[in-house]
Amino acid sequence: MSNKHLLRPNQNKTVQLDVTPESAGWKYLSYKAIALKAGESYHHSTQDNEVALTLFSGSGMLRVGDESFEVARKGIFEELGPVLYVPPGREINVEADSDLHFAIGGAPAKGKYPVRLILPSEMKIELRGGGGANRQICHTLSHPLPAERLILYEVYVPGGQWSGWPPHCHDGYADSPRLDETYHFFTDPDYSFIMHRNYRVDNEFDETFTASNGDLVLVTQGFHSTAPAPNCTGYFLNYLAGELLDDARATPPYDDPTFAHIREDWNAHERTLPFFKA
Repeated sequence: MSNKHLLRPNQNKTVQLDVTPESAGWKYLSYKAIALKAGESYHHSTQDNEVALTLFSGSGMLRVGDESFEVARKGIFEELGPVLYVPPGREINVEADSDLHFAIGGAPAKGKYPVRLILPSEMKIELRGGGGANRQICHTLSHPLPAERLILYEVYVPGGQWSGWPPHCHDGYADSPRLDETYHFFTDPDYSFIMHRNYRVDNEFDETFTASNGDLVLVTQGFHSTAPAPNCTGYFLNYLAGELLDDARATPPYDDPTFAHIREDWNAHERTLPFFKA
């Protein structure tokens, strides 16, 4: 791709996506998407990062030292899945019982929190928005679930609806917190697509992407919002990490003031047809 902020997965490799702070041009967040065949294994060293492993589909065993966790998920459009949190200085071994697709994201940390398997029953689930901007948010690893920098969400958006509306930013503009963010998109059916825009209001930065099933978008700056095509359900996994630490991870982003008023009445500007009668 000509634009380095839209990444296509390499379906022929075990590590299908690999983002580092150096490759993304930001400071904190790393992200990988990994696909194993049944019987294969994968090793990951957390080094100086805290890490969260999110399951997309499949079953297997996760081992960290003497601790073992048996995990499974039918698929992202079928059920919620567990997340494994691992602090710095640990080794993770993944053993696939069936074809196993998962993500690993990390950020610099000191090691305040222990290894923990977070179950869906511990995750807050909420409906947000209204009008043409309905979505369901799963707080996969957000406050009050413990982490030093990492924040994770899984978001489901009906076709034709908008997420991230009003558009919001977390790049330091208007004193917003600085957070690196990845959007990993999937669609049901898998041949559909999702539109995503990143833009600023104080300069000419503006980029819009057509994301296909499995694509990753980097949010390096600006306000951003997302909308799946009308024929599909859109899903995206968000990993965020930045200046916010511990409980401060609950700090909200900054809404684009041009559109922020929609929160007062989601249906105030609803449009219907016909505009003209035959």
